[in-house]
Amino acid sequence: MQQTTNTILMIRPIGFRMNEQTAVNNYYQKVLDNTLPETVNTKAQQEFDVYVDKLRAVGINVIVVQDTKEFDTPDSIFPNNWISFHENGTVGLYPMFAENRRQERREDVLNVLENEGFKINNIVDYTTAEEEDVFLEGTGSLLLDRVNRKAYCALSPRADETLFIEFCEDFEYTPVVFTANQTVNGKREAIYHTNVMMCLAETFAVICLDTIDDKKERKNVIKNLIEDGKEIIKITEAQVNNFAGNMLQVKGKDDKLYVIMSQAAYNSLTQSQINTIEKHCEILSSSLDTIEACGGGSARCMMAEVFLPKA
Repeated sequence: MQQTTNTILMIRPIGFRMNEQTAVNNYYQKVLDNTLPETVNTKAQQEFDVYVDKLRAVGINVIVVQDTKEFDTPDSIFPNNWISFHENGTVGLYPMFAENRRQERREDVLNVLENEGFKINNIVDYTTAEEEDVFLEGTGSLLLDRVNRKAYCALSPRADETLFIEFCEDFEYTPVVFTANQTVNGKREAIYHTNVMMCLAETFAVICLDTIDDKKERKNVIKNLIEDGKEIIKITEAQVNNFAGNMLQVKGKDDKLYVIMSQAAYNSLTQSQINTIEKHCEILSSSLDTIEACGGGSARCMMAEVFLPKA
């Protein structure tokens, strides 16, 4: 089993904008005043292209699929929410909270991967849960410790506990469940995705423990991370607001490890946090300002990790 991959699937946006359907519980989204939708999409495409070039420059295998105009899919740039790829050749398909995000699921993406020489043995499809208004948004909701077979999940309107447990049974993971909150207009509200406040790497975890209000749940998360030999790098809620929790560790050329984050995330870190991360691996950052502001997601959300076996 491996925790990191060197192959990433990314979707290049065609109609990127702020998605009003996700804004109801994604408190990171902003409307960019006086900016035309075409301008927003063009800027997002520019940020996307620069980001992909940076990943490829260090030897990360990025498979880029173009979004289509067939549906209105303003969030298609975040494929990690609807699909996941596993080492045994299984693909997971997930139920999405926003109705317009359900149209991001495309069968042709599987054909693209098969054409790249990957083998798909089996599809586990949870999407019928949408009919019951039950959601679990892929590796946005699920943080997988693939080596120690643990799945971390912050429950929210987009991460249902029963469905999470079902996922853990199907994929043979031990569940680690908690609730993570952020302060919105003076109230504690559930953080919409686990991967906004936590990143799980091979030998460390970046996490905002302050978001886990319940002491027992917080202790349990810490216990599991320490048990599995992860160095815990704490970040603050202010840093979470700059997407410092939304990182992903990937492999480049010669299996060299990188942790990928946005420029805003990097700029929010202290020198001591940077030094601690750099003991484990190199940092790669790229400006994603437009994507973060309108999409309310960042570097990690844009990458769907491919762990499928080669045919």
